Amino acid sequence: MPSKSKSKSPKTVLDKIVAAIRALKSPNGSSRVAISKYLKSEFQYDNAKAIKTNLKTGVTKNVLEQVGQSFRVKGDERIVAPVDDGPKLEITDVKVPADADAPTAKRGDVVRVKYVGKLEDGTQFDAASDFAFMLGEGEVIKGWDQGVEGMRVGGKRKLVVPSKLGYGKRGCSPDIPPNATLYFVITLKEIRSGED
Repeated sequence: MPSKSKSKSPKTVLDKIVAAIRALKSPNGSSRVAISKYLKSEFQYDNAKAIKTNLKTGVTKNVLEQVGQSFRVKGDERIVAPVDDGPKLEITDVKVPADADAPTAKRGDVVRVKYVGKLEDGTQFDAASDFAFMLGEGEVIKGWDQGVEGMRVGGKRKLVVPSKLGYGKRGCSPDIPPNATLYFVITLKEIRSGED
């Protein structure tokens, strides 16, 4: 006689989504991308259209709740983000423009920078004389989003970026090993408002 204590495998797409959200245990909910990756790895399921449809259905039927671009299982206990006492981003202003009215970089601005990136042993892994990105939008590592904010045009900063604000446990092969602390010197060349 088969054992009744075996856990059932989720049958419907919505059941699989619920299982994925609960397994991912993200304090802010799980994004559709994270859910899709989980479904593909755990259930070999990768029908993007069906996943999107079932996320909407789950919200409509009050099985899921959507917060921004993330989803939670309605009624589940909220997951509290762990307190992180790990290394913090270190910012050192090397050059501050004398002009106090020089534009200051803020979230949503498109900034152009010159930079050099090195590892702890001094090995240079990257550099550019002209690189542009939108600040605070996740286009670059978190250490840059946090470390460039507040800079003035013409300013120069040293950033010591801990692994968790860089490339984390995986690194970025072949140049950046796992758990690497990154050292940057960044010069802010230009700021364009995100509304331009």
